[in-house]
Amino acid sequence: TLAQNSEIIENLRKDAHEFFEHGKFLKALELFEEILGNSQHSPEDQISASTWDLSGKCGFDNFGELILTLHKSTILTSLDLSSNELGPFGGKAIADVLCKNTTLISLNLECNNLGSGGEKVLASALCTNSTLKYLNLNSNELGSEGGKALADALCKNTTLISLNIESNNFGSEGGKALADALSLCKNTTLKNFDIRDNNLGGGEAIVNALCKNTTLTSLDLRSNGLGSKEEKVLADVLCKLITITSLDLYDNKLGSDEGKVLANALYRNTTLTSLNLGSNELGQKEEKQGGKALADALCNKSSLNFLNLRSNNLELNGGYALIEALCKNTTLKNLDLQDNNLRGGEAIKEEKN
Repeated sequence: TLAQNSEIIENLRKDAHEFFEHGKFLKALELFEEILGNSQHSPEDQISASTWDLSGKCGFDNFGELILTLHKSTILTSLDLSSNELGPFGGKAIADVLCKNTTLISLNLECNNLGSGGEKVLASALCTNSTLKYLNLNSNELGSEGGKALADALCKNTTLISLNIESNNFGSEGGKALADALSLCKNTTLKNFDIRDNNLGGGEAIVNALCKNTTLTSLDLRSNGLGSKEEKVLADVLCKLITITSLDLYDNKLGSDEGKVLANALYRNTTLTSLNLGSNELGQKEEKQGGKALADALCNKSSLNFLNLRSNNLELNGGYALIEALCKNTTLKNLDLQDNNLRGGEAIKEEKN
């Protein structure tokens, strides 16, 4: 009867979740598959069966069983294994899964210390995997060699849409390899790329690569010490990018001169809707012209919705210029001006509202 079937599926749910919580992944998978085969399964059952969150919960004792489960599963599409200290050995095991798995779409491997060998086999697996779209490798000590391996993978992979490789200390060498992957290899699928905090230094190579890329919509380059050498290159990128809508340059030691050059580029860019320039040095010179130039750009900018200028030492000139800009701008919805020692701050708030 219908009532009996409801009781059966409820018991299956309870048992499946209990096995999952105790690391009995094979049995949990078996029960989830049985639940999905029942005509009374719910949308919540589909989520429970296909989306597994094991962040900080998968130790070495049950990692082996998880790998066996991943090889068998045909229903799992999203897996979060962040903060499990899997190490290089774990990275190799996951890479083997990726070579054969055809259902996984999203994988989070953040904070697992995959470096020292694990990064290369993982990158190699990305060359053959044909289903993964979202990958997070944040904080895995991949280093410059990892950057090169991932660059090779990006040249061959045709499915990744979003890649987070922040805080891996790629340095300028690894950054250049990744830049080449974005331009020379003509990767056509990657849209969201997070490469923040990687010690790229003079990141001219990766910035130049963007001029040739036609698919990226979101790029995070924060905390990479791009500095003054790249001011004209960055501006050139803003002028030529035809797809990017979100650009993050937070904490890159961009000074007043860079602010003026970037402002000029904003006049010509028609796609950017979000720009983060927080914690730079746009108002570092006495005349504070970087902030004023950006304010002038706001008067004419038609696409920008979000702008972060916090902690840029804009002070008096920048404050008054921004008040005037806000009177004329019709698109900006969110403006962050905290920690700028702005006189006339209340007037700015009034104009913003």
